[in-house]
Amino acid sequence: MSLRVKICGITRVEDLHAACEAGADALGFVFYAKSPRHVSVETAAALLRELPPFVQSVGLFVNADPAFVEAVLQRAPLDLLQFHGDETPADCIRHGRPYLKAIRVNPDTDLLKCAADFETAQGLLLDAFVPGVPGGTGERFDWNLIPRGLPKPLILSGGLDPDNVAAAVRSVKPWAVDVSSGVEVSKGIKDAQKIARFIANAKEAS
Repeated sequence: MSLRVKICGITRVEDLHAACEAGADALGFVFYAKSPRHVSVETAAALLRELPPFVQSVGLFVNADPAFVEAVLQRAPLDLLQFHGDETPADCIRHGRPYLKAIRVNPDTDLLKCAADFETAQGLLLDAFVPGVPGGTGERFDWNLIPRGLPKPLILSGGLDPDNVAAAVRSVKPWAVDVSSGVEVSKGIKDAQKIARFIANAKEAS
């Protein structure tokens, strides 16, 4: 299977086009007001209209009110939902859309139990644990904490950038990699050259 690449935290149409032209498989849109990469529903809807065929749109939510998620879906028809908070499996499936569950990994995290608990998820997105911050920190976690034989597609995130993604892919052998801050010039503003290098290095390593 070829590696998939998701570029998360898209806020501008030029960044969307740069990611798609570089070969991104999915783009992430953040619906979490405390994030510097947050987009309004109106902005997200406009960006989704620019997506070319076969590039997935992923909406990121953190402990969102179900009514808010539904309101977003009415205006912005996302392909996949990504939950980064304390959501239960029931919270995640209630919207009738395929979803990813993000897990913030530390030495106490039982990833096999997480995979069993979220058996309805399409995959687990593994990110670094930073107290009080649900994601997008740019921090890396210890990849040795990932058990072999995880029975869910693994999306590796957390501290990846164009210079370390090849080593990450060779070491972890994930289904996909996810990057946000590692391809930015400032928070929420992407760098087209970094995106292109990240995707090329990731896919070459796989």
